[in-house]
Amino acid sequence: MHLTNDKQSSIRKCLLVTLLFICSFQLSRSKRIFKCTCTTDSINCVGSPLIPPTIAYQVTTLCKCNIMFNFLAYSGICSLLSLLSSNSFSEIKEDAFSGLPHLEYLFIEGNKIEEINKYAFRGLRDVTHLSLANNNLKTLPRGLFLIYLCGNMFHCDCESMWLMLWLKRSNAITSDVYCASLSGMKGVLLKDVPEKHSKCVSTDFVEHQIVNTQSICIIMEWDHIETKFRPFDNITGRSVVGCRSVLINEQAFVIVSQLFDGFLVYKYDQAQNKFTQFQAVEMFNVSKPNDIEVFQIGDDWFFLIVDSSKAFLHEWFRDTDAEFFYLDGKSVLILVSRSQVPVIYQWNKSTQKFVLHDEIANMDDIVSVKAFRINDVLYLAFACYIGDLKVMKWTGKHFEEVQGFPSRGATVLQPIKFKDQHYLILSSDYSFFQIFRWDEENQKFIKFRDVYVYVLIYPTELI
Repeated sequence: MHLTNDKQSSIRKCLLVTLLFICSFQLSRSKRIFKCTCTTDSINCVGSPLIPPTIAYQVTTLCKCNIMFNFLAYSGICSLLSLLSSNSFSEIKEDAFSGLPHLEYLFIEGNKIEEINKYAFRGLRDVTHLSLANNNLKTLPRGLFLIYLCGNMFHCDCESMWLMLWLKRSNAITSDVYCASLSGMKGVLLKDVPEKHSKCVSTDFVEHQIVNTQSICIIMEWDHIETKFRPFDNITGRSVVGCRSVLINEQAFVIVSQLFDGFLVYKYDQAQNKFTQFQAVEMFNVSKPNDIEVFQIGDDWFFLIVDSSKAFLHEWFRDTDAEFFYLDGKSVLILVSRSQVPVIYQWNKSTQKFVLHDEIANMDDIVSVKAFRINDVLYLAFACYIGDLKVMKWTGKHFEEVQGFPSRGATVLQPIKFKDQHYLILSSDYSFFQIFRWDEENQKFIKFRDVYVYVLIYPTELI
């Protein structure tokens, strides 16, 4: 059926009159008045448990005050440009405003909000004005865009340092945003804290690049113009399970471990601008290779292939690890496994072999070990698949435990140093990657942040 313009106009007017009549209603319950008032493009509700759905999807402004139901109930109003809410909500959950792609003004004031999910505002591309004034906020998700924050008392700790720095640089209205906690900081303006709180670390780990590859051994090259890695070469084989790079006398090599056909060493050929096979190495009594370690003793270079534990009868599993380091000036090698305690071997110059030196008792189910130094003190970190990650310090006579924290499902443990800060990165099959930062004052690692990584990555050295 086709309608003329005049008929369509008449129908719109009739509908508008009807809807305005429906919108301007009052309900009396327990002597309490609920009221909504409407115009052609806005709804203003005070204490009303209902909003006419036939109008809700036509408005551009929605104001709701003293309402006990969820203010997200009408998140599908695609035309909405402004949303004002003053109620009693204590949190804003993930994807709270999905379905409001054109929202520009969002005022969530006078509530009891204590927590905001870091994905609460996901999908709000056009928001230019955001107010969270007069709530119970003490912290905020990192990177949240903000305009108006007065009436909140924040925890002025290192986790909120990004917010303090942002406030100092921005033109947000923050004249009465104060610290509620932190020794000596209570009552201090949030934007003034950075100058008085210099112990915080303002650096962070953020996603830089995603590498899509199905190969186990891919070589990447740094692109100085694009400032990211790009594929350079790819080493393939019918049974490749791992590779490790090393630089020897300015020559780049890649050692490749395989389930079959021995082990291969590739060398960079400058004339061909690619890695070509340099040597094939037969390795007996190694059926399930796991870790590859490369190290130098004197003028000689060695590489070590760590076999998986024979104690496990099920399919091949990465349950062993090895680490080379110097202990009181001597070359040592530590081997760990899920089936036995860590064992330390020391290099014998006379026999040119590693000999048994010591073991670390009461350490079970170890899948990864790393050695590192902080202020010239030697530490070992052990990750357990079932159990706790343990950090141990060399006292000059033995290793003693410094601290431990949960590491269930651990697969990779990697210490790094960046801008004079020491970090431990722990991957897991069951949860986020965890990053710990060394606290110089307390002489131990503290939780820095969680990082979500979809695919576990086994890192190797740069060459």
